[in-house]
Amino acid sequence: MSAAPHTRTEDVVEIVAGIAVPDPYRWLEGDASVPGEVADWQRAQAAYAEETLWSGHDRDAIRALVEHSHEGAWPELPRSGGGLWFRAQGGRLLVADEPYGAGRILLDLRRFDEPGGTAVLSWFAPSPDGAVLAVGVCTDGSEHNRVELVDVATGSLRDDAPPEPLHSSWGGGISWFPDSTGFAFLGLRSPAQDFRQVVYRRELGTRGPSAIEDVPIPDGSREYTRIQFSPDGRWAVAVHRVGTPFPVAVRDLSHPGTGWRPFLPPRPETVVGHIVGDRYVTVTDLDAPRRRLVAIPLDAEDPADPSGWTELVPEGEAVLRSVLPVGDALYLSEFHRTAARVRILDHDGAERGVVPLPGQGALAAPFFPLTGLAAESRDGSFVFAFSTLTTSWGVYRHRPGGALEVLQEPRIAIDATAELREATAADGTAIPYHVVRPRGAAAPAPVLISAYGAAGIPTLPQYQPDLAAVLSAGGTVVQAYLRGGGEFGSAWFRAADRERRGTRDGDLLAVAEDVLATGIAAPGRLALSGGSDGGLMCGNAITARPDLWCAVLPRAPLLDLVGGFRNPYLEFVIRKAWGDPEDPVDVARMIALSPYERVRPAEYPLLYVEAGANDPRCPPWQARKFVARMQAAQRGSAPILLHVYENAGHGSGTGHDVIVAQDAAWLACLLGALGLPDPVAPQR
Repeated sequence: MSAAPHTRTEDVVEIVAGIAVPDPYRWLEGDASVPGEVADWQRAQAAYAEETLWSGHDRDAIRALVEHSHEGAWPELPRSGGGLWFRAQGGRLLVADEPYGAGRILLDLRRFDEPGGTAVLSWFAPSPDGAVLAVGVCTDGSEHNRVELVDVATGSLRDDAPPEPLHSSWGGGISWFPDSTGFAFLGLRSPAQDFRQVVYRRELGTRGPSAIEDVPIPDGSREYTRIQFSPDGRWAVAVHRVGTPFPVAVRDLSHPGTGWRPFLPPRPETVVGHIVGDRYVTVTDLDAPRRRLVAIPLDAEDPADPSGWTELVPEGEAVLRSVLPVGDALYLSEFHRTAARVRILDHDGAERGVVPLPGQGALAAPFFPLTGLAAESRDGSFVFAFSTLTTSWGVYRHRPGGALEVLQEPRIAIDATAELREATAADGTAIPYHVVRPRGAAAPAPVLISAYGAAGIPTLPQYQPDLAAVLSAGGTVVQAYLRGGGEFGSAWFRAADRERRGTRDGDLLAVAEDVLATGIAAPGRLALSGGSDGGLMCGNAITARPDLWCAVLPRAPLLDLVGGFRNPYLEFVIRKAWGDPEDPVDVARMIALSPYERVRPAEYPLLYVEAGANDPRCPPWQARKFVARMQAAQRGSAPILLHVYENAGHGSGTGHDVIVAQDAAWLACLLGALGLPDPVAPQR
């Protein structure tokens, strides 16, 4: 077996807010896309990781299991326009008379493939009249996508697509004008690395640059903005901030020449919903941590005064998630102890019934509330995807007063059980977690803990292909609901936000200790995985308690907070979620919670870090630097591994073949660490 590649150090010390921060691997922040030392080092690390983690494994059987698990992956929901239905299927866009009708192919994404880069669908949006389909296309895994416009009648590409790229799909793609003559979108005004986004207005038939829409956002804000239009074309609302959105401005389009006027001022609370008549019907956590449903008059003299709001649904036990107008009803999505529920209401909030969901699980929804505002109902029905921890995604339709229709059956059902349990954190807070184990599996067992706990994003009991593969291979999965996430409302989120970020790490350790103490996990057979900010959680877990884990597997991780100050996008994220990079108190706290800074010589368990070469959120140098420092600090025999995948990003813009390769290597590494046998290839 080869040894880890040698990594040199440099005597680099940066002064940050008056604090000296040694950075011996700063040179690994260099560009690996050009020939040179960084590129050579990255390739050598990938070769070392591949040789090490695949040793003794059946690559074909593991890949076959991963491919099978991905057959149940999150579907792109069909969308309606002009009485037609549009859907994505196998890299193609189809149009039909029904959500899953035979229809015809409008667009094959392979026409956009580039040498070494597979085109990936970022989003799609049919015009209200169904005449034009807008499509977001990414070709390098970076999530940066361009708009393509397809003429639905002919299937030909139009030549009036905007030249401005979108930084990602977090803005929800484009927002069509109600009369289908054009659209608004959030695009980049300068190179992607500068992270300068503005709202554009694009009329169909325009050639050349798009017009900038002068939305009055808070001074200096680099946040995301999405424009919403009322179906009757009277109102436009600009919603600002991706994680905790609020309607920042409103425009009365019935009076030509009338510009945007401020609506709500920036506050920490979420106010996110849809235009219904002349009101903004919205879910908010203002004075209600589990959220309530209110209606705000769009023509109010002082819309920021809550005394002028009408409360439609007060705060209750369940956490309200989102509201969607469907015909003459409102569909209110919520979750109770992580499980989804959907109530049907009149426009005045009176309850008309509930949607009979197929089980205890989750509705498909984007990570962030702002992205979810792209959802709409043009045909008077509620179309949704639903899954559980053991059953893959199915697609369903419901109409007010009607029965539940199955549009697409779930393709995978794992013979496993799920049980909700609780650990107790150091401050006495109960931290819920699901234990999912193959039916009949003995305990204690080899266990993988999966968690996130950040940005107010809820971790929910839904099907995930990588975790499904672990279950199918005989492992037990623990999914933990840590503070910092949004599963239990805004108070749960803010309990581990900014100056309280360390709370999440304590919650994770409480779950790990409980899983061991109660005999769920066998000693020495407990692993951990998490992605993005969950990768930072993994980095802190392995440096804080290396004795707890047999393996830690961060994916597309954030690992170097201080280094992130120098990246425009990460600097934006860090200011939101951690603190001020210019405040010495905040910087000292971030240093204490930054995995790269926490590495010390110790006996560490196996570490396998996966990253994407084109990741715009957690650039690969984050992983490179952490792994280099960990390899130097390792005093045990377990390997410290890194694979930076080419043509890969943060996940959503990455091609299927690359994702399968990543998941297969991750699973091979995990099976070896947990002492599980290779799977038998699934029968077709």
